[in-house]
Amino acid sequence: MATEGEVRSTIDSFIERLEGVDPAKLRQLPDRSIGVYLLDLDISYIADIKKGRLCNVRRETGDCRPQVRLVCKSDDLLALNRGDLHFAHAWATGQVRLDASLRDLLRLRALA
Repeated sequence: MATEGEVRSTIDSFIERLEGVDPAKLRQLPDRSIGVYLLDLDISYIADIKKGRLCNVRRETGDCRPQVRLVCKSDDLLALNRGDLHFAHAWATGQVRLDASLRDLLRLRALA
């Protein structure tokens, strides 16, 4: 199980990578709350996407319900970030779950 510090570092790394994405693509994203729920730590990290920017990153205790939510174990989150675990495989095998509307899923896929 990863530590909370490792998880926060991973989230900060993701935010840095997101800032490197073409701003025109980011502006196509609708304003949404987005988050990750870590099953083994029973914590959530949530942020808001507003006008193509990720803002208001915060830690919540327990299982919160943002509009787009990734559910996984902390070690899986770190492996996804490092590239050791591919999202499609993790999703297909049930290691991670992505809760979002079909429209949001298609928009996120276009971003990748």
